[in-house]
Amino acid sequence: MYPGAIAEKTPHKPAYVMAGSGETVTYAELDRRSNQLAQLFRARGLRRGDSVAVFMENNARYFEVTWAAQRSGLYYTAISSRLTPAEVSYILNDCGARVLVTSREKADVAAEALAGAPGVHTRLVCLGAVEGFENYEDTRDAQPAEPIPDESEGQDMLYSSGTTGQPKGVKVPMPEEAPIGSPNGVFLLGMGLYGLTDQSIYLSPAPLYHAAPLRFTMAWMRAGATVIVMEHFDPVEYLRLVERHRVTHSQVVPTMFVRMLKLPKEEREVFDLSSLQVVIHAAAPCPIPVKEQMIEWWGPVIHEYYAGTEGNGFTAVNSEEWMSHKGTVGRALTGILHVVGEDGEELPPGEPGTIFFESGAVFEYHNDPEKTRASRNEKGWSTLGDVGYVDEDGFLYLTDRKAYMIISGGVNIYPQEAENLLVTHPKVLDVAVFGVPNEEMGEEVKAVVQPVDMADAGPGLERELIEFCKASLASYKCPRSIDFEPELPRHPTGKLYKRLLKDRYWADHSTRIL
Repeated sequence: MYPGAIAEKTPHKPAYVMAGSGETVTYAELDRRSNQLAQLFRARGLRRGDSVAVFMENNARYFEVTWAAQRSGLYYTAISSRLTPAEVSYILNDCGARVLVTSREKADVAAEALAGAPGVHTRLVCLGAVEGFENYEDTRDAQPAEPIPDESEGQDMLYSSGTTGQPKGVKVPMPEEAPIGSPNGVFLLGMGLYGLTDQSIYLSPAPLYHAAPLRFTMAWMRAGATVIVMEHFDPVEYLRLVERHRVTHSQVVPTMFVRMLKLPKEEREVFDLSSLQVVIHAAAPCPIPVKEQMIEWWGPVIHEYYAGTEGNGFTAVNSEEWMSHKGTVGRALTGILHVVGEDGEELPPGEPGTIFFESGAVFEYHNDPEKTRASRNEKGWSTLGDVGYVDEDGFLYLTDRKAYMIISGGVNIYPQEAENLLVTHPKVLDVAVFGVPNEEMGEEVKAVVQPVDMADAGPGLERELIEFCKASLASYKCPRSIDFEPELPRHPTGKLYKRLLKDRYWADHSTRIL
């Protein structure tokens, strides 16, 4: 249940294939290279519980790094390749990374980020030489290919935007000296719920820095399956890859369904998709008509789940169950599901409230004890901050996000980062950022600004503020459009009634999320 064991049985079997370049890495190659990198980590002084980071696009070196950390008992942080230097620098410092692996493509951003991250003592760049970095491949290949003597299971620590403006790392306790190859929850889920075997072919169309793509692809490798990694999602190429590789399993976000459905019928129906056994979607709610069309097209192979990086609970639903409970995200498979009202008491079926899970899962938000405490109630149940209800059969339905989190194309965005930045602009007196409906992406980022002088309001100031935001934050976190108001609705105490603003844009929708 790790590459080394698979390499002993089927050394020449592809562990993964890069869809665009066609580069194939066998299990023997993955085992050897991850061993060499693990040796390098130890040679550079890293011990169990230390941290490494990877900041690059989807490429053939990615899994070498994550598996090397996984088999070395290290925390590894996959950083979004879309972030700015300041955002990357913050995460490097916060997670305590001592090693950073980047690529030639992202080296300029990485170099600027590293100038503010003195704790990173080893800086490696792959797929090309860059001044100021050690060459990844040369440095790796100088190490012995034998496993380190103290192999043990590591753990990812992944970051999401924070409600208070800074990203927060979700930190799960390191497995207690777990021997290498010990099964984890996603692997067991794949085996028990999705029919994962060593004959499975898994197509991953999403960036590997996201939790689900990274965890699911690595789980499929534990079983000895082959993973096909898309460098970038394209709807026609996705369908072509399913046919070419006889893909059995895949995980997507609803935006990808939308883009495939928008293809001309004669274009999308030429592909043979009969090999598909399970296609999983999560990360964002799927509009009911979209899912109905996908089930009609692909058959009852579509599965959905609701969960978070925190791992505090998991609901799931297959196509047949969903068709009789349209709109649900499933019933709880791990953790006991509770819907709780404002008074802290559990609500009956049909009444919306905050969704909590009662489970033995342990997690914290790294370096943020206040957020960690806020995620629990007095009973010890934990929440991701979402709002919903259960029906009489125990199926969960999402209706809102308590923390105003925006999910655009499957990417989580907390508006506080953009708000905190925009309010510093000299022409801005007050600002609110939230999600509004978008047919393809589910939601898009919208800002409503109270300018210092209402005479400045208009397209010129809108462009100026959007560019101001993009200069400091990743573009996906910035508003795509800005409306102007002479005054934002605030209580005399200063509390912003953001719901009054947001509701205007959702008036024609039955729920406040898509």
